Amino acid sequence: SGSKAKEEPAADHGAEEHASGPSDIEVIKEKFGKLLLGEDMSGSGKGVPSALALSNAVTNLAAAVFGEQRKLEPMAPDRKARWKKEVGWLLSVADQIVEFVAKKQVLDNGVEMEVMGTQQRRDLQSNIPALRKIDAMLLDYLDAFKDRTDFWYVKRDSCSDAEKEESTEKWWIPIVKVPPNGLAPASRAWIQHQKELVNQVLKAAMAINANCLMEMAIPESYLESLPKNGRASLGDALYRIITDVEFDPDDFLSTVDLTSEHKILDLKDRIEASVIIWNRKVHNKDGKSSWGSAVSQEKREQFEERAQTLLLIIKHRFPGIPQSTLDIAKIQENRDVGFALLESYSRVLESLAFNVMSRIEDVIVADNVAREKAKKDAPAGSSLEAPPQVPDGADSMTLLDFMGWNGDSEGRPDDQSPSAVDPAQDDGRLMKLPNIMTNLFMKTTQLPVPAHGRKPKGLE
Repeated sequence: SGSKAKEEPAADHGAEEHASGPSDIEVIKEKFGKLLLGEDMSGSGKGVPSALALSNAVTNLAAAVFGEQRKLEPMAPDRKARWKKEVGWLLSVADQIVEFVAKKQVLDNGVEMEVMGTQQRRDLQSNIPALRKIDAMLLDYLDAFKDRTDFWYVKRDSCSDAEKEESTEKWWIPIVKVPPNGLAPASRAWIQHQKELVNQVLKAAMAINANCLMEMAIPESYLESLPKNGRASLGDALYRIITDVEFDPDDFLSTVDLTSEHKILDLKDRIEASVIIWNRKVHNKDGKSSWGSAVSQEKREQFEERAQTLLLIIKHRFPGIPQSTLDIAKIQENRDVGFALLESYSRVLESLAFNVMSRIEDVIVADNVAREKAKKDAPAGSSLEAPPQVPDGADSMTLLDFMGWNGDSEGRPDDQSPSAVDPAQDDGRLMKLPNIMTNLFMKTTQLPVPAHGRKPKGLE
């Protein structure tokens, strides 16, 4: 009986550990074990490269924690704690990616000499902290929606048929409800302010992700699959428009069908392919002579710039579309672990920011519908409009303040500093952000504007 009495507490202790879930050490062992195996549980060496395994780990973690952001509400404490903890483990790999730099060392006898030392690679040293700040700001923006009573969500089953028809495109998202007369002026201004803040974060994450993809080499398998010329890639109709003497990108996009995600992605794939084809012909990288060609080098460069402009407009007008064929090929064939971390981390943050923006826009649309309905139902001569009020959080910290992007100190006027960023544009126009260093060689780049596009590395 004594031995039985001693065994029972041990059994209870094991049951408690099982009920509380695996410890951090066990989770770390499992995650990094899968990374070392390249996701090949057989251990036969047929797994994916380390860079792709790490990219998949970040993507899968974000999918498990964030999922589909269906409501504007704070993230659950347990999911938030899991995200911060486990993404920190994965990002710790970047601490071991170093480069050699020259350092000065003073010997005991006072002689100063130059030696080679190591430090974290400069693109990671700059962008990992920036992405961590973007991550923290997104979670803070979600926390700001705690206990909001000026709008709420209802299940689709409890709504009228008219309300269901208005949101058929998002049938899996709960329907937003606002007061009959719409949001109060202060609430409306606060919601709009939150949209502008999230938009800044979205643009910053998009800029880092786009530049990281530009630094990745174009896989040979993708190059071999390209058509022989730009006309074959675009088709006769689009080719005539993009090569016309008078070309306007907005007119071009107004003539094509962009009514579905599949059609937008197909257009982006064809334009990207034509850009690479023209660039390789300009630099004669396809091994074929340009003699006898009906298109001059200058014309090809002009067509390439036009196509780059179209890609930038599509990217920022439709930020939520899936990755293109070129982007997927780059991610799968990439062998740089640092690029894999930057690309995957910025991509999942971009996706979260886009989902938050979409949920904010749902509230704004519901408010506009309610106000229009109230105007129609109101007696003649009455006015439901109230003077606009500045939201309480309008002077809250923005992305530029949080990340220390206060511009240079050369006596530039305040209205020209990067911190004086224009509000987000609802019509798809771009908003320029301050310089963000994104590549290995300490180059700086700005968020692209529609007029011109930066040529990816390897296409110059």
